[in-house]
Parts: sequence; structure tokens; C-alpha cells
Amino acid sequence: MLPAAAASEPPAAARSGGAAAASRGAARPQPAGAERPAGAAPSGRARVEAPPGAPMLRLGRLAAHVLRPAPAAGGRFDGQVCVVTGAARGIGLAIALRLAKEGAKAVCIFDLGDGSDAIAALKTAAPAIEAVCMNVELTSESAVSGAVAEVLRSFGRVDVLVCAAGVTGKTNVKTHEVDTADFSKVFDINVKALFLCAKAVLPSMLASGYGRIVNIASISGKEGNAGMLAYSASKAAVIGLTKVIGKDYVNMGKDITVNCVAPAVVRTAMVDAMPPEQVKYMTDKIPMSRTGSVDEVAATVCFAASPECSFTTGFCFDASGGRTVY
Repeated sequence: MLPAAAASEPPAAARSGGAAAASRGAARPQPAGAERPAGAAPSGRARVEAPPGAPMLRLGRLAAHVLRPAPAAGGRFDGQVCVVTGAARGIGLAIALRLAKEGAKAVCIFDLGDGSDAIAALKTAAPAIEAVCMNVELTSESAVSGAVAEVLRSFGRVDVLVCAAGVTGKTNVKTHEVDTADFSKVFDINVKALFLCAKAVLPSMLASGYGRIVNIASISGKEGNAGMLAYSASKAAVIGLTKVIGKDYVNMGKDITVNCVAPAVVRTAMVDAMPPEQVKYMTDKIPMSRTGSVDEVAATVCFAASPECSFTTGFCFDASGGRTVY
């Protein structure tokens, strides 16, 4: 509240403006004997009385839209249990590190690769973190369900699942040259594994009433990259799968959202293994004329994985340097 002196003594400009306004707004004299109709406003317009309590009702509705709980003091993921697939390196590791730095209680890595360096990095980033790496064949339903059961035994719940494991398969080949076995392998790892992981964690999320699932898709799933039939088709399937799962869990009285992030080409070991002409083909399509960084993708993923992302589900966020804007 302003001090009394300030409230009663507006600036000179305000005083002069106020005098003019008072002059302009002065009531016009009325003919003798004229009276305002009962209930009429000074201007002559009918006054509509608001129902009792209406102002408070409007205020309550406004507050429900505007007021949000403050983020936890320790970070957006304070005390949460997170599972990240494919986090022994690359985008998955960058995501795991960000989750740890923002307060996660536990980060569990599902990966067939050696996760010792990732665990060391997590411990350095957040010394109090409970970090484990489990050797999980993500295309096997029994292996995935067993790994999730182990996480639940150890930590009691899964709050966040990020599916970052993926492969490109053979690239720079025409459709008639695509190896059928390679096509199946790409779909097993890029699509089937996501379905199996979601299927395994969702019962726990339903029981707790909270959960965030974020799948790593790709811009190639929206636009298609020539020479990458299996990869592009699999990432389109990830986007479709995400839309369905997201819609499956709305209107249940639960705070569960499922979204995906579609990066353009990001400099990782997987990209380094591609033919240079394939990488150039993808980079040339990016208006920013560069590859993305794993940290830039992790930032987008961690918003989608956070409690803040409570009114968006079944959506595909882009991290594309302007390549796609839809």
C-alpha cells in the first residue's frame, strides 16, 4: 500500500490531467423536475446488479489459471525417481545429468552399453544422487518388466521415464536396397522398446497418480530423410505412439503426461558414425546452419519431463534449429 502522502499527492501532470478530466466528466444539468429512473446510473444507462458473491467467484477462477505452486526448493525433480534409457552416452546421458542436477533422488539407466562412466559423471554432478546402470535388453518384454520391477523394489515408484535409446540402422540407401533384417532391428529398438518401457512403468504411475514420459523422436519422423527409410519411419511411429499414449491417460484424475521431442541432427557418436554426406544433407536443411547440442535437447526434454508440463500431452516438441515450425 502506498504511504498516505503519496496517495494524496499525485504528480503535477496527474493533477492537471485530473482537473481536465473532472471538468469533462462533470454531470450535465438536467431539466427542472427531471429525475433519474430508479436503478439508473448517472450516465442514464441502466445499472445491472451483479449477483451476490460474483466478484469473488471471478477472482477464484482467475486465481486457478494464474497461481501455480512454486517449484520445489531443490529443483524441478526434487526427490523424484527417473529412468532414462540409452543414457550411457549421448543425448540420454545429457538428460540424465540434467535430471540429477535439478534434484532427482535417483537416476536409473537402462542400457546395453558400459554405464560406468555415466554413473561417475552423475555422482560428480550430484554427489547425493542414487545412480544405477542396469544392463537391459529393451526389446525384450521380460527384461524390461524385470528391470522396472527392480527399480520399484529399490525406490518405490517411477516418476519420470525418458526413452532415449535408439539406432539409425543402415543409412544412405535407397528403399529397394534396404535390408529387411536391419529394418526390423531399427523398429524393435526405436519403437517396440518405447512401448515396452511405457507399458511397464504406467501401472506404477497410475497407482501414484503422477508420471511423465518423454520419448525421443526425430525431425526425420515429420519430414522423412532420403536414404533413411527405417529410421525416418520408426521415428514417425514414435510420434504416433506418443499421441495415443498421451490421450489414453487424460481425464482419469491423474497427473500423467506423455510427450516426445523431435531433434534435428545433434552431434553425437551415433551421428559421427554416419556417412559425412548424410550428415551434410541433414544439416543443410537447418536454417541455423548447425547441428544441435545434447544440452539443448536435454533442456527441452527436461521441461516436458517436469511438473511444469501439466497441460500438454501427446505433443511433439521440436529442437530443430528452425527446420520445422509445426
